Amino acid sequence: MACNYSSLSSFSAIPISSKSAFPSSSRCNVKSRICCSVGGTVAEPKAINATEPLLLDAVRGKEVERPPVWLMRQAGRYMKSYQILCEKHPSFRERSENVDLVVEISLQPWKVFQPDGVILFSDILTPLSGMNIPFDIIKGKGPVIFDPPRTATDVEKVREFIPEESVPYVGEALTILRKEVNNQAAVLGFVGAPFTLASYVIEGGSSKNFTKIKRLAFAEPKVLHALLQKFATSMAKYIRYQADNGAQAVQIFDSWATELSPVDFEEFSLPYLKQIVESVKLTHPDLPLILYASGSGGLLERLLLTGVDVVSLDWTVDMADGRRRLGPNVAVQGNVDPGVLFGSKDFITNRINDTVKKAGRGKHILNLGHGIKVGTPEENVAHFFEVAKGLRY
Repeated sequence: MACNYSSLSSFSAIPISSKSAFPSSSRCNVKSRICCSVGGTVAEPKAINATEPLLLDAVRGKEVERPPVWLMRQAGRYMKSYQILCEKHPSFRERSENVDLVVEISLQPWKVFQPDGVILFSDILTPLSGMNIPFDIIKGKGPVIFDPPRTATDVEKVREFIPEESVPYVGEALTILRKEVNNQAAVLGFVGAPFTLASYVIEGGSSKNFTKIKRLAFAEPKVLHALLQKFATSMAKYIRYQADNGAQAVQIFDSWATELSPVDFEEFSLPYLKQIVESVKLTHPDLPLILYASGSGGLLERLLLTGVDVVSLDWTVDMADGRRRLGPNVAVQGNVDPGVLFGSKDFITNRINDTVKKAGRGKHILNLGHGIKVGTPEENVAHFFEVAKGLRY
């Protein structure tokens, strides 16, 4: 069923619970900004001689007509096209390390939903092999580190990462994506934060209690700091490499930093995040850096101290509270609960409106507060983008 959304002169004019604000008429009004079809594509007319993507303008505080929108885990398991591809290529390592597959998967949601950010399909653990840390990602089990470094001798064997040598496919894929997207959206890269990477490698994979890394942190902190330093130096290099090959913004995932108390975050995460940001800004001062840490409500003010350009909020933080606590100088991203995408279309519309209203005008990237869940209906993802791209401040 086709739909069109007329230009809105003011965001506040959108009735929160009114279906009429988002008509389902199949006619395409000449004043409409968007003409979309659920099950087809969600696209705005291509801009002629576009300068910077909307996402970059928003982050930099320029005047924008609406918040840019993309979704974490945008390319992946909820899409039927991805599931079909996985049947042909069951190995995650193959899918994330083969240039052609990386490009194809990264572009799957772009071709259907036309988000304002197209993120590289990869994994935060991708650099590990190049750092002499053998690993695999096993279906049904997740990441497995075959020889977890837990002693000073083990850490000495960890090499600093040289992306040009270890992951040339990442650079190649980003270069192709940049050409394919053609500045109609921002191409996003990403890396794992030092503490989160260290958590995976010391725990030997995913963890519920994080006892192994905390034992190392509190019993032999020098060993952990040595590993964190190698990750910090390596991830700064990796960000620069991604930017040099086409990434227009890079998101840093510190998913497990919130397993630390505030005082321990200040010792084992914050200094290394600051170091990465400062190092990257020396050579790439205009590259927007986004920081995401799941469950970070208790650490927001500390996340701000990293110097990143954007703090991504998870859904457990009220957007208005988050904006107030972070202040006006940093952009925010988020933070709709991924579970909302299992709700009705009216419910999804209401939550989008609520989030954007609380974020206020400008310096906001609309996103989820976490990645899309497996089983999320694609038609609801389409609706999310339709509503988001129909908004006007």
